[in-house]
Amino acid sequence: MSPHATGRHHVRRAVATGVPLAVIAALVAAGPEASAASRDAHVTGTATLGDIPLGPFSNALLPSTVDNDRGVDLGGIGSDIYPTGRKNEFWTVTDRGPNGQIKVSGTKRRTFPVPGFDPAIVKIRVSGDTVKVLDAIPITTASGKAVTGLSNQEGRDEAPYSYDAKTPLSYNPNGLDTEGIVRAADGTFWLVDEYGPSLVHVSARGKVLTRYVPKGLGPTGADYPVVEALPAVLLHRKINRGFEGLAQLPGGDLVIAMQSPLSLPDEDAGEGSLTTRLLRFSPRKKAVTAEYAYRFDPVNVVDPSEDDTSELKISSVVAVGGDRLLVEERTDKAARLQVVELDRRSNILGGRYDDATTSPSLEQLADPAASGVPVLRKRLVVDLGKVKGVPGKIEGIARVDGDTLALINDNDFGMTDGAEAFDAQGRLVDSGIETSVTYVRLPHRI
Repeated sequence: MSPHATGRHHVRRAVATGVPLAVIAALVAAGPEASAASRDAHVTGTATLGDIPLGPFSNALLPSTVDNDRGVDLGGIGSDIYPTGRKNEFWTVTDRGPNGQIKVSGTKRRTFPVPGFDPAIVKIRVSGDTVKVLDAIPITTASGKAVTGLSNQEGRDEAPYSYDAKTPLSYNPNGLDTEGIVRAADGTFWLVDEYGPSLVHVSARGKVLTRYVPKGLGPTGADYPVVEALPAVLLHRKINRGFEGLAQLPGGDLVIAMQSPLSLPDEDAGEGSLTTRLLRFSPRKKAVTAEYAYRFDPVNVVDPSEDDTSELKISSVVAVGGDRLLVEERTDKAARLQVVELDRRSNILGGRYDDATTSPSLEQLADPAASGVPVLRKRLVVDLGKVKGVPGKIEGIARVDGDTLALINDNDFGMTDGAEAFDAQGRLVDSGIETSVTYVRLPHRI
């Protein structure tokens, strides 16, 4: 049991910012019915994580990993949420830790203010208006060391810098930018990572058992098994936009969502594309068994205040029975929830669009369906921005029961971008945004 289960921290109310995000209404068609369902869905409760200093939290899990937390509290656990099977209890996962961007001589640098931070699986309980930490599991290498959240490869990942963007940090081949989480029937966990992108299998106590990466990645130096089992085309993922959504189907197969379209044949094509990809992975076969083309709605449909297509992303996928998924399409300010079915006839694995030399690429097609690509059919469930009382930047969604969802936001450890994120003493100027779990009642059962 984690030493942080004592409830010693005080509680602050969550600060809702921007356009409210995630909630689901009945599985109804888009149009007036969907709008009405959005109004009928409502928040039934919100609980907030209190202040837990990041240094003591991390060092209780792996001693002496953090020497200076720069005033940062535990956060970022909103990367995903998954039910434990007990009422009001959930597994969550942090991302790579506190990070930001500071522009130096006209170029943005990626900062890691607490470079010793180790991503963790965090078990929480919602108790009234409070989120309590019940347990925390550090993600470790085969020898029990911290994987850290640092960038993996020079030339492929963003160069890591200190909190003020002045001092380069070392790359770490073990580093993981963890996002989605599910728990398997045997008690082990599956996570997805944005760096590789990769699918990561970890033990019940957090030790990396295998990291599955795209063919041809050729990673070296990792202190855990690395297997090249994913399609090579994924090597063209956009920086910081690898895997983010992860769902576990009733039979045990996993569905992984690319957060954004691939940069094929180049960055400009990816930035302007509306087509991303979902993968189906069999833990039994240890292989990808299907790949699907997923088409975003235009950005100004998802978010009327946004005109930059590159802001579209998938942050969460949730299994809802059989081969059906709920898919969260969002920008940072708005989101909509779609339902899709993984039809076998839509499988494009191993086809011409897995060949990076294909021209035009899948990402370049203005209308993939018209070009013969079996794009997944989707149906709008709800415009999430029309549900009141939900915090911004919802990245995790879990089914509580047939008509209730639990939503968790990513508060980015209270960090903002820019040199103003830290004061003259190098201490965090907190954004005031807290981690919260929000329950939403739906008008109909899913």
